[in-house]
Amino acid sequence: MACFISHTSVDCADAYALSSWWRVVLDYTEDPDDPNEPGHEECMIVSPDGQHRLLFIEVPEPKQVKNRLHLDLRPREGARDEELARLIGLGATEVDDRRNADGTGWVVLADPEGNEFCILRSEGELAATRTGG
Repeated sequence: MACFISHTSVDCADAYALSSWWRVVLDYTEDPDDPNEPGHEECMIVSPDGQHRLLFIEVPEPKQVKNRLHLDLRPREGARDEELARLIGLGATEVDDRRNADGTGWVVLADPEGNEFCILRSEGELAATRTGG
């Protein structure tokens, strides 16, 4: 017998605002039978294939230290640096640039409430590196 992950929970100050931000970042959707609305203390978003869910839960205490668990994002299309520019345009903040001169590495970002996450190279960029392209 084993368990499976039902959803990933994110503590936050404003569940609606943060779920809305991540919904755009990840191209996730809301449950049409339980739509997220301003003032909701819990807001769920779901991946396009329905396999992953993020639940945003309002808590009274602010974030204080580095996350012990974080999301690593990989662009579905395009390149890491293009996605980095899009995310910063959406309101992400750069925390640490871990890119290397050879194109490898990642960038640590924070969402509007300060939760860290990383943006990695796309599958296409990884494939090009493996084939020497």
